[in-house]
Parts: sequence; structure tokens; C-alpha cells
Amino acid sequence: MANEQMKPLATGLLVLNLCMYIIVAVIGGWALNRAIDQGFIIDTSLQLPARFFPLYFPFGNAATGFFVTFALIASVVGAASSLAGLNHIRSWHADSLPSAASVAMVAWGLTVLAMGLACKEIQLNIRNSRLKTMEAFLIILTATQFIYILAIHGAASTIRR
Repeated sequence: MANEQMKPLATGLLVLNLCMYIIVAVIGGWALNRAIDQGFIIDTSLQLPARFFPLYFPFGNAATGFFVTFALIASVVGAASSLAGLNHIRSWHADSLPSAASVAMVAWGLTVLAMGLACKEIQLNIRNSRLKTMEAFLIILTATQFIYILAIHGAASTIRR
């Protein structure tokens, strides 16, 4: 009985997570592209500032560079975990569970790290609306990815071998 109840929940969470991870990747890609376009141009005659930092973003605050970098990594791994999870949902077999669960836990760990940086970004308080959107999505993704992990582990005892 639990097997049939967990499968639709896991499927819904996977589709939601995949869409949200793609949105985070798109916003993070925009932020990285803008930082590259508007960042420093290093030339032989250019003197670097005393506090030059390679993760310089012309918008946001001091945490923006780390936040965008880890959000991009988390979104790529999270999208891959959603695809592995959809493969597990399709077969719903005990042999596909370990790979789906392990990738989901790695994605959740990276998402928690990015969420921590989002909290630091919120604390520093200088950011634009796109960064606020990415922060909100990562906070929501932290919860939904964890619920997905619980759902597939809760159904693990009832999956056929």
C-alpha cells in the first residue's frame, strides 16, 4: 500500500525539483554571464586592485560570487539527480534505488550549501530581484529535495526485488 502512495508523491516532487533546478541554472547562468561581461578586463598595462577577487560580481554583495557558483553546481547536480530519480520511478525496482538515492543525497547536500550562502546573501541585504528569486528557489528546493529523499526511502521496504 505504501508503495502505491509514495510513487505519485515522488514523481510530483521530481518534476517540481527538475523545473526549479532548471530555473536556478538559468538565473545563475545569467548572473555568471553578466559578471563575465561586466567584470575586470585584465591587460598588461592594467594594475589589479589590492583586494582583487576572481569571483567578482558587479551586482549583489560580497557573498554573491560564492552563492552563484554553488547554486550553479547544485542546480546541475540536482537536475541530474532528478533524471536519475525519474529512471527509478519508471522502473520502481530495488536495483535502481541506490543510485537514485545517492545522487539525490549529494544534490541535497549541495543545495543545502547553496541555501546557506543564500542566507548569508539575505543577511548582507544588497541584491537584485533575480538573486532574490534564486535564493527563494534554493530554500524551497532544500525542503522538497529532502522530502523526495524521505519518500523514496519510505517506499524502499515495499519495492519489489
